[in-house]
Amino acid sequence: MDAVGTERDLGTVGVGRRSLDPAESARASRRWWDADAEAYHRQHGGFLGDADFVWCPEGLREETAGLLGPVAGRRVLEVGAGSAMCARWLAGQGARPVALDISAGMLAQARHRRPAVPLVQADAQRLPFRTGSFDLAFSAYGALPFAGDAAGLQAEVARALRPGGRWVFSVTHPIRWAFPDSPGEDGLTATMSYFDRSPYVEFDADRRATYVEHHRTLGDRVRDLAGAGFRLLELIEPEWPAELTESWGGWSPLRGRLLPGTAIFVTELAG
Repeated sequence: MDAVGTERDLGTVGVGRRSLDPAESARASRRWWDADAEAYHRQHGGFLGDADFVWCPEGLREETAGLLGPVAGRRVLEVGAGSAMCARWLAGQGARPVALDISAGMLAQARHRRPAVPLVQADAQRLPFRTGSFDLAFSAYGALPFAGDAAGLQAEVARALRPGGRWVFSVTHPIRWAFPDSPGEDGLTATMSYFDRSPYVEFDADRRATYVEHHRTLGDRVRDLAGAGFRLLELIEPEWPAELTESWGGWSPLRGRLLPGTAIFVTELAG
Protein backbone atom coordinates (compact mmCIF):
# COMPACT_ATOMS: atom_id res chain seq x y z
CA MET A 1 0.00 0.00 0.00
CA ASP A 2 1.27 3.51 -0.85
CA ALA A 3 -0.09 6.93 0.14
CA VAL A 4 -2.95 6.49 -2.31
CA GLY A 5 -3.78 3.20 -0.63
CA THR A 6 -3.65 4.86 2.78
CA GLU A 7 -6.03 7.57 1.62
CA ARG A 8 -8.39 4.88 0.33
CA ASP A 9 -8.26 2.92 3.59
CA LEU A 10 -8.97 6.03 5.64
CA GLY A 11 -11.86 7.04 3.40
CA THR A 12 -10.28 10.24 2.10
CA VAL A 13 -12.58 11.94 -0.39
CA GLY A 14 -11.25 15.49 -0.63
CA VAL A 15 -8.65 18.10 0.26
CA GLY A 16 -8.87 21.69 1.35
CA ARG A 17 -7.55 24.42 3.61
CA ARG A 18 -9.32 25.05 6.88
CA SER A 19 -8.70 25.77 10.52
CA LEU A 20 -8.88 22.94 13.04
CA ASP A 21 -7.88 22.56 16.66
CA PRO A 22 -4.62 20.87 17.72
CA ALA A 23 -6.44 17.85 19.13
CA GLU A 24 -8.17 17.08 15.81
CA SER A 25 -4.86 17.53 14.01
CA ALA A 26 -3.16 15.10 16.41
CA ARG A 27 -5.90 12.50 15.94
CA ALA A 28 -5.53 12.73 12.16
CA SER A 29 -1.76 12.31 12.38
CA ARG A 30 -2.05 9.28 14.64
CA ARG A 31 -4.53 7.58 12.30
CA TRP A 32 -2.57 8.46 9.15
CA TRP A 33 0.83 7.26 10.35
CA ASP A 34 -0.63 4.12 11.91
CA ALA A 35 -2.17 3.28 8.54
CA ASP A 36 0.82 4.34 6.41
CA ALA A 37 3.73 3.03 8.49
CA GLU A 38 4.46 -0.14 6.52
CA ALA A 39 4.10 1.50 3.12
CA TYR A 40 6.26 4.44 4.17
CA HIS A 41 9.12 2.17 5.18
CA ARG A 42 8.82 0.06 2.04
CA GLN A 43 9.13 3.21 -0.04
CA HIS A 44 11.73 5.18 1.92
CA GLY A 45 13.49 2.63 4.13
CA GLY A 46 16.37 2.14 1.74
CA PHE A 47 17.18 5.86 1.73
CA LEU A 48 16.75 6.32 5.49
CA GLY A 49 18.66 3.22 6.52
CA ASP A 50 18.11 0.98 9.52
CA ALA A 51 20.44 2.74 11.97
CA ASP A 52 21.38 5.92 10.13
CA PHE A 53 20.78 9.62 10.77
CA VAL A 54 19.65 11.51 7.67
CA TRP A 55 18.37 15.03 8.26
CA CYS A 56 16.56 15.56 4.96
CA PRO A 57 15.86 14.39 1.39
CA GLU A 58 19.03 16.22 0.33
CA GLY A 59 20.92 13.46 2.17
CA LEU A 60 22.68 15.53 4.85
CA ARG A 61 23.83 13.14 7.57
CA GLU A 62 24.59 13.85 11.22
CA GLU A 63 27.76 11.81 10.85
CA THR A 64 29.24 14.56 8.67
CA ALA A 65 27.23 17.61 9.78
CA GLY A 66 27.62 17.20 13.56
CA LEU A 67 24.71 19.53 14.30
CA LEU A 68 23.99 18.01 17.70
CA GLY A 69 27.56 18.37 18.88
CA PRO A 70 29.09 15.70 21.16
CA VAL A 71 26.55 12.97 21.93
CA ALA A 72 28.41 10.26 23.86
CA GLY A 73 26.86 9.84 27.28
CA ARG A 74 24.18 12.45 26.55
CA ARG A 75 20.49 11.81 27.13
CA VAL A 76 18.80 12.63 23.81
CA LEU A 77 15.12 12.97 22.88
CA GLU A 78 14.02 12.24 19.31
CA VAL A 79 10.71 14.00 18.60
CA GLY A 80 8.60 12.39 15.87
CA ALA A 81 10.95 9.43 15.64
CA GLY A 82 9.07 7.19 13.22
CA SER A 83 10.92 3.87 13.34
CA ALA A 84 13.76 5.51 15.32
CA MET A 85 16.60 4.92 12.88
CA CYS A 86 18.23 8.19 14.00
CA ALA A 87 17.95 7.22 17.67
CA ARG A 88 19.55 3.85 16.89
CA TRP A 89 22.44 5.56 15.14
CA LEU A 90 22.92 7.78 18.19
CA ALA A 91 22.92 4.74 20.46
CA GLY A 92 25.77 3.38 18.35
CA GLN A 93 27.68 6.61 19.06
CA GLY A 94 27.36 6.14 22.82
CA ALA A 95 24.33 8.41 23.36
CA ARG A 96 21.35 7.53 25.57
CA PRO A 97 18.41 8.21 23.21
CA VAL A 98 14.66 8.03 23.77
CA ALA A 99 12.46 7.85 20.64
CA LEU A 100 9.00 9.45 20.83
CA ASP A 101 6.25 9.31 18.22
CA ILE A 102 2.48 9.80 18.20
CA SER A 103 1.96 6.68 16.07
CA ALA A 104 2.01 3.16 17.49
CA GLY A 105 2.25 1.88 13.92
CA MET A 106 5.47 3.80 13.28
CA LEU A 107 7.01 2.72 16.58
CA ALA A 108 6.09 -0.89 15.80
CA GLN A 109 8.50 -0.64 12.87
CA ALA A 110 11.27 0.02 15.42
CA ARG A 111 10.42 -2.62 18.01
CA HIS A 112 12.53 -5.49 16.70
CA ARG A 113 15.40 -3.50 15.22
CA ARG A 114 18.82 -3.23 16.81
CA PRO A 115 20.27 -1.65 18.77
CA ALA A 116 17.11 -1.39 20.84
CA VAL A 117 16.21 2.06 22.17
CA PRO A 118 13.42 3.15 24.54
CA LEU A 119 10.21 3.88 22.61
CA VAL A 120 7.47 6.23 23.86
CA GLN A 121 4.11 6.81 22.20
CA ALA A 122 2.91 10.33 22.96
CA ASP A 123 1.87 13.64 21.42
CA ALA A 124 4.88 15.96 21.17
CA GLN A 125 2.63 18.83 22.22
CA ARG A 126 2.38 17.17 25.68
CA LEU A 127 5.68 15.46 26.42
CA PRO A 128 5.48 12.85 29.22
CA PHE A 129 8.86 13.74 30.75
CA ARG A 130 10.01 15.66 33.79
CA THR A 131 11.49 19.13 33.38
CA GLY A 132 15.16 19.05 32.45
CA SER A 133 15.18 15.35 31.53
CA PHE A 134 17.36 15.65 28.39
CA ASP A 135 20.68 17.12 27.33
CA LEU A 136 19.75 17.28 23.63
CA ALA A 137 16.61 17.04 21.49
CA PHE A 138 16.08 16.78 17.76
CA SER A 139 13.52 16.09 15.08
CA ALA A 140 14.36 15.05 11.52
CA TYR A 141 11.19 15.85 9.57
CA GLY A 142 9.25 14.65 12.61
CA ALA A 143 6.35 16.11 14.54
CA LEU A 144 6.66 19.83 13.79
CA PRO A 145 4.82 20.01 10.42
CA PHE A 146 1.89 18.11 11.96
CA ALA A 147 1.54 20.06 15.22
CA GLY A 148 -1.38 22.45 15.43
CA ASP A 149 0.17 24.17 18.44
CA ALA A 150 3.67 24.86 17.14
CA ALA A 151 4.52 27.35 19.88
CA GLY A 152 3.30 24.90 22.51
CA LEU A 153 5.48 22.14 21.07
CA GLN A 154 8.55 24.40 21.25
CA ALA A 155 7.72 25.26 24.86
CA GLU A 156 7.37 21.56 25.73
CA VAL A 157 10.76 20.73 24.23
CA ALA A 158 12.27 23.64 26.17
CA ARG A 159 10.73 22.31 29.37
CA ALA A 160 12.12 18.82 28.79
CA LEU A 161 15.65 20.12 28.12
CA ARG A 162 18.22 21.17 30.68
CA PRO A 163 19.46 24.80 30.47
CA GLY A 164 22.03 25.07 27.69
CA GLY A 165 20.60 22.03 25.92
CA ARG A 166 20.62 21.95 22.13
CA TRP A 167 17.43 21.54 20.03
CA VAL A 168 17.86 20.86 16.32
CA PHE A 169 15.02 20.18 13.87
CA SER A 170 14.53 19.91 10.14
CA VAL A 171 11.31 20.76 8.30
CA THR A 172 10.18 21.38 4.77
CA HIS A 173 11.52 24.81 3.85
CA PRO A 174 8.64 27.25 4.45
CA ILE A 175 8.97 28.82 0.99
CA ARG A 176 7.88 25.49 -0.48
CA TRP A 177 4.37 26.08 0.87
CA ALA A 178 3.80 28.56 -1.97
CA PHE A 179 4.57 25.95 -4.65
CA PRO A 180 2.73 22.77 -5.71
CA ASP A 181 4.10 19.60 -4.10
CA SER A 182 5.40 18.21 -7.39
CA PRO A 183 8.93 17.20 -8.45
CA GLY A 184 8.40 18.39 -12.05
CA GLU A 185 8.13 21.65 -13.96
CA ASP A 186 4.69 22.37 -12.47
CA GLY A 187 6.35 22.52 -9.06
CA LEU A 188 8.39 25.59 -10.05
CA THR A 189 5.57 28.14 -10.20
CA ALA A 190 4.14 29.63 -7.00
CA THR A 191 0.37 29.11 -6.82
CA MET A 192 -0.54 30.29 -3.32
CA SER A 193 0.55 32.86 -0.79
CA TYR A 194 3.56 32.10 1.38
CA PHE A 195 1.70 34.01 4.11
CA ASP A 196 -1.43 31.83 4.01
CA ARG A 197 -1.15 29.72 7.15
CA SER A 198 -4.34 27.74 6.60
CA PRO A 199 -3.55 24.05 7.25
CA TYR A 200 -3.61 21.58 4.39
CA VAL A 201 -6.33 19.06 5.27
CA GLU A 202 -7.44 15.81 3.65
CA PHE A 203 -10.85 14.66 4.88
CA ASP A 204 -13.36 11.82 4.71
CA ALA A 205 -17.06 11.89 3.81
CA ASP A 206 -17.93 13.12 7.33
CA ARG A 207 -15.45 16.01 6.94
CA ARG A 208 -13.21 14.37 9.52
CA ALA A 209 -9.52 15.11 8.93
CA THR A 210 -7.51 12.12 7.70
CA TYR A 211 -4.24 13.98 7.10
CA VAL A 212 -3.14 17.44 8.24
CA GLU A 213 -0.02 19.50 7.61
CA HIS A 214 0.63 22.97 9.03
CA HIS A 215 2.55 25.86 7.52
CA ARG A 216 4.75 28.24 9.50
CA THR A 217 6.81 30.99 7.90
CA LEU A 218 10.48 31.39 8.75
CA GLY A 219 9.50 34.32 10.94
CA ASP A 220 6.92 32.18 12.75
CA ARG A 221 9.51 29.50 13.51
CA VAL A 222 12.00 32.03 14.86
CA ARG A 223 9.30 33.74 16.94
CA ASP A 224 8.17 30.43 18.45
CA LEU A 225 11.75 29.51 19.30
CA ALA A 226 12.45 32.84 20.94
CA GLY A 227 9.20 32.65 22.88
CA ALA A 228 10.21 29.27 24.29
CA GLY A 229 13.63 30.56 25.36
CA PHE A 230 15.77 29.20 22.53
CA ARG A 231 18.62 31.05 20.85
CA LEU A 232 19.04 30.42 17.13
CA LEU A 233 22.63 29.38 16.43
CA GLU A 234 22.31 28.55 12.75
CA LEU A 235 19.73 28.17 9.99
CA ILE A 236 20.88 25.63 7.42
CA GLU A 237 19.38 25.36 3.92
CA PRO A 238 21.05 22.28 2.38
CA GLU A 239 21.81 22.48 -1.32
CA TRP A 240 20.84 19.58 -3.55
CA PRO A 241 23.93 17.40 -4.16
CA ALA A 242 24.88 16.99 -7.80
CA GLU A 243 25.28 13.24 -7.33
CA LEU A 244 21.80 12.72 -5.86
CA THR A 245 19.44 11.64 -8.65
CA GLU A 246 16.69 10.15 -6.47
CA SER A 247 13.44 12.10 -5.98
CA TRP A 248 11.37 12.00 -2.80
CA GLY A 249 7.81 13.19 -3.35
CA GLY A 250 8.09 16.86 -4.23
CA TRP A 251 11.86 16.90 -3.64
CA SER A 252 13.79 16.34 -6.86
CA PRO A 253 17.05 17.29 -8.61
CA LEU A 254 15.08 19.68 -10.84
CA ARG A 255 13.55 21.62 -7.96
CA GLY A 256 16.60 21.25 -5.74
CA ARG A 257 18.77 23.18 -8.19
CA LEU A 258 16.42 26.18 -7.95
CA LEU A 259 14.56 26.12 -4.62
CA PRO A 260 15.51 25.26 -1.05
CA GLY A 261 13.73 22.11 0.06
CA THR A 262 14.70 21.91 3.73
CA ALA A 263 15.32 24.28 6.62
CA ILE A 264 17.31 23.04 9.64
CA PHE A 265 17.17 25.12 12.82
CA VAL A 266 20.09 24.69 15.22
CA THR A 267 19.23 26.22 18.59
CA GLU A 268 20.28 26.29 22.23
CA LEU A 269 18.14 26.76 25.32
CA ALA A 270 19.09 29.80 27.35
CA GLY A 271 20.90 28.93 30.56
